[in-house]
Amino acid sequence: MAAISTKVGHSLAKVFGIDLHYRNETGSERVTRGESVFSIDAADSYVEYEPTAREWLHDVIPNSHEMAEYLYSLFPFVHWITRYNLQWFLGDLVAGITVGAVVVPQSMAYAKLAELPVEFGLYSSFMGVLIYWFFATSKDITIGPVAVLSAVTGSVVLKAEAKLKGQGITKDVIASSLAIVCGAIVLFLGLIRLGWIVDLISLPAISAFMTGSAINIGVGQIPSMMGITGFSTRESTYKVIINILKHLGRTNLNAAFGLTSLFLLYFIRFTCNFCAKRFPSKAKLFFFLNTLRTAFVILLYVLFSYLVNRHHRKKPKVTTLGSVPRGFKHARVPHITVPIIQSFATELPSTIIVLLIEHISISKSFGRVNNYVINPSQELVALGVSNCLGPFLGAYPATGSFSRTAIKSKAGVRTPFAGVITAIVVLLAIYALPAMFWYIPNATLSAVIIHAVGDLITPPNTVYQFWRISPLEVFIFFAGVIVTIFTTIEFGIYVTVSVSAALFAFRAFKAKGRFMGKAKIHSVVGDHLLDPAVDGKREPGARKTPSEGEDSVREIFLPIDHKDGSNPSIQLEDPYPGIFIYRFSEGFNYPNANHYLDQLTTTIFKKTRRTNPSSYARLGDRPWNDPGPRPGKEADDHDGRPTLKAIILDLSSVNNVDLTSVQNLIDVRNQLDKYAAPDTVDWHFCNINNRWTKRALAAAGFGYYTPDMPDNGISHRWKPIFSVAEIGGSHSAAAEAEARENRRAQRTLSQVRSQDIEAAPYSEGSSDSDSLNKQLEHSKAYGVGAQGVRNSNSKIAVVQGLNRPLFHVDVTAALNSALANAQRKSH
Repeated sequence: MAAISTKVGHSLAKVFGIDLHYRNETGSERVTRGESVFSIDAADSYVEYEPTAREWLHDVIPNSHEMAEYLYSLFPFVHWITRYNLQWFLGDLVAGITVGAVVVPQSMAYAKLAELPVEFGLYSSFMGVLIYWFFATSKDITIGPVAVLSAVTGSVVLKAEAKLKGQGITKDVIASSLAIVCGAIVLFLGLIRLGWIVDLISLPAISAFMTGSAINIGVGQIPSMMGITGFSTRESTYKVIINILKHLGRTNLNAAFGLTSLFLLYFIRFTCNFCAKRFPSKAKLFFFLNTLRTAFVILLYVLFSYLVNRHHRKKPKVTTLGSVPRGFKHARVPHITVPIIQSFATELPSTIIVLLIEHISISKSFGRVNNYVINPSQELVALGVSNCLGPFLGAYPATGSFSRTAIKSKAGVRTPFAGVITAIVVLLAIYALPAMFWYIPNATLSAVIIHAVGDLITPPNTVYQFWRISPLEVFIFFAGVIVTIFTTIEFGIYVTVSVSAALFAFRAFKAKGRFMGKAKIHSVVGDHLLDPAVDGKREPGARKTPSEGEDSVREIFLPIDHKDGSNPSIQLEDPYPGIFIYRFSEGFNYPNANHYLDQLTTTIFKKTRRTNPSSYARLGDRPWNDPGPRPGKEADDHDGRPTLKAIILDLSSVNNVDLTSVQNLIDVRNQLDKYAAPDTVDWHFCNINNRWTKRALAAAGFGYYTPDMPDNGISHRWKPIFSVAEIGGSHSAAAEAEARENRRAQRTLSQVRSQDIEAAPYSEGSSDSDSLNKQLEHSKAYGVGAQGVRNSNSKIAVVQGLNRPLFHVDVTAALNSALANAQRKSH
């Protein structure tokens, strides 16, 4: 079958005029002609074959085994549920109950942010924690209503309700529809394993969004906490602040409940944190007391509210939640129609971004803290399923909660099964506590929200650390916060994400490479050079000189402009006149290809001269941008600059190339060949990390030697230089390491014997010395004997293919090859 497909392909190539053999990789004279440091016969022949489209498809398309693993990965709970034990259960029980005590008051408070009755917050928290554990890869995350997503949901619900006015569609129906649509999109992203898409949102964008949203939500809750009415709290943050100041005189008894609740929440937290540090042995006790502060404050102010309102239920003196239905009164099949989806379609991106940002960033953070790795794609599956099934019981969009996740982690949770315990606590609240919920003051719930979102504000110390790391991104952070304050949370999201993407694109477009120079360095310990004599005893007054041994000296390549922070007093130049080493900094693709190559050619033209300045037969043949000397003046024949001989491109930071970058490289090659005519420029490539990159460069004609025109009838021979490695025997890496250790051991033994004055006289006949000498001379691993003769069991092989002699393993190999052939060029 393969032969038939090959014949068909060759036939089609002839019909369309495609040259399949535009280069001869194996056995080409231009590869094997001339001399080489290691002749091809001395090393095992190795030809590197290009990757094929079939190979790419084989890697991309999953096989049956990979499909089975994929299906198995969709239900992570089966990986650990069979080994569930009592100790895990006790940890989950404590954590589940603790989180349950927090989630009940918080979920009711957040439902008010979503413009929904408080029972919908309970429904959302119940379904989130109950469903999540089946699909979870994080033991700490707690799914449910959160402040920011609830605020975004509230804005979406109000806008959609205005568009659907007169159709009899309630807010909870819109919220449930929003949850299902967002959940379906997120579920799809998770099933096709696109969890990495969250990484497109940078940390400054996330921090700015969370800070701006927290300020927006907190300011919006001040009127409710103070009992101020008469204006909308859904306007821009700065307008709400102005209206609060205008109507401050309208405060009433609610302010007493709200302000004291807020003070008590912060006081309890401060006291518990202080006592935990003061009495470390009881830190766990104070942690649980601190965790239950919200429930305690709610219960305390329910008592106060009861005492104030027990005789005024029809017209309460302190505004309360009012009646909360018992059980799941809003359980139903979600009502989703095209008009409903159209009413909030434009708001879907911002809602989904909030949904993803909070959940993935929180789960990743706590995974690192607690030493496990989450699967972002599987987390999207869990999040999507939770939001798709939750609306059947009346839930609205839910995601991971930072505060509850932190509590759950500190409470000692062991597995995701703790969510079931939390669900039971919420279920008990739904059926057993609605009568008590009537007395919960709205001002106290607003204080709970303000207290919760306060933790989302990025502290000044963190912003300062941002400044120390990346000053430019701090401006993005403040831009996002300011936009959120003066417009809406949705606009803040778009601005921070867009500006972060623009910064990334700017850095990619303006990536700047570096010209590298060679330096010889010596390793030192303290102020002493490392040389083989260091371990031995040095005579007093003996002069320390740098050793040229393997332990001390090596050659490295540093940027000539020292923009990497290296010491500018180290003089660096191009490694050889007319040979340039250029290192890409941030990939090599269409956005930055021109910027890189313009920098490359500009520097080359500045540092070199045209090989044959008299190559133009007539004055009119000269190009306009190289007009030559003025009329009546002779050309300068004493230009001391060298001619261009070779260019070495370091692709260590390049993973993939594209058509645009390779075509630009071809254009520059042609340009520089004209500049160097009648010579040609040798293009060497090193540190290529991707086979497809090699294929692309080889397809463009790079990697192969181009014969020069004979000079006065003399054709200079090309010297291919190949890097070889020992594949076993005497000169393998292991053998060299053993030999090095043997030499050090011998020096150490000599030092010990020379310093031990009580030891027996040390002579050549000593058994220890004989043993070491035998190790050095007869070790099977160390293949060089006493006379330095290579043992016969040594075997070497080329590191990279013989068919591409200008692709090198590193910069040193590329430079050696360029230097070996530099004399062929004009000077």
